[in-house]
Amino acid sequence: AGSMAVATVNLRAVTSWVGIARLFAVVLSCVAFSLVASTRAFGGPYGTWCMFTWCFCFTVTLLVLVLELLELYPKLPLSWDDFTSAFAMLAALMVFTASVVFPSTFISSPCSSSKCARQAVATTASCLCFLAYALEVGLTRAKPGDISSFLSSVPGLLKVFEAYVACLIFSLLDTYSSEAGLRWCVAVYSICFIITFLIIIFTIGRCLAYMPFPLEKMLVGYNALALAMYLTATVLWPLYSFRGQTRPSSCGRSCWWDRHLGITFLTIFNLIAYLVDLVYSTKMVFIRAP
Repeated sequence: AGSMAVATVNLRAVTSWVGIARLFAVVLSCVAFSLVASTRAFGGPYGTWCMFTWCFCFTVTLLVLVLELLELYPKLPLSWDDFTSAFAMLAALMVFTASVVFPSTFISSPCSSSKCARQAVATTASCLCFLAYALEVGLTRAKPGDISSFLSSVPGLLKVFEAYVACLIFSLLDTYSSEAGLRWCVAVYSICFIITFLIIIFTIGRCLAYMPFPLEKMLVGYNALALAMYLTATVLWPLYSFRGQTRPSSCGRSCWWDRHLGITFLTIFNLIAYLVDLVYSTKMVFIRAP
């Protein structure tokens, strides 16, 4: 029994470059949330988001390491490569956001107290954690022509990026019911997010193989449609949001103007992402070796 237990341990899970990147991510995310927790200054939605990000990434990455170390992941009813690739991309985006939001919200200048020093070290650990996840994404990215793991390819990684940016847009939305143009933009964000999210979930759950139509061509068509919809939102959102209005002089940190400006830039980011996604998915369908 002892020899069988030893035989099922896969040491490459922690000695390969991907495993080492995950170990660094676990340690650095743990350092980040431990230091911030020790300051007891992480109240409000932004602090809660940052703490959730570090704890969530720490927990899931540790679980991935354990499942690979004990070789238990083949028993799970999901595509493991797709899941780990999608999670690494999501974690990189979440930790990057936390690395920007936390210092801009909680660290004040001059930084001389012990509490501020711990917050600064936590920010540094968070930035290094982002680099660890970015390294994992780079190491696990599918080579050109390899379609065995869709979410590790460039279009698959872009799907995760598109869904995450849409979530950021939703977090900034406040009032939009006054104008039909703004309601259309919210419909664009919602429809594209739902379809992109379903593509990710179905890929991880190995459900796309049961679709009664050519998946690759469907993705090309969807990307073209999403690109056209986001193009309209890129024009209509700033047009209806800022028409005849300048930034109020008394605008604070949660000013509606800043939120709408953030949505404008995020819409442009997703427009570019869907454009690149369309180019890559078209190449995968029409320029591919038999």
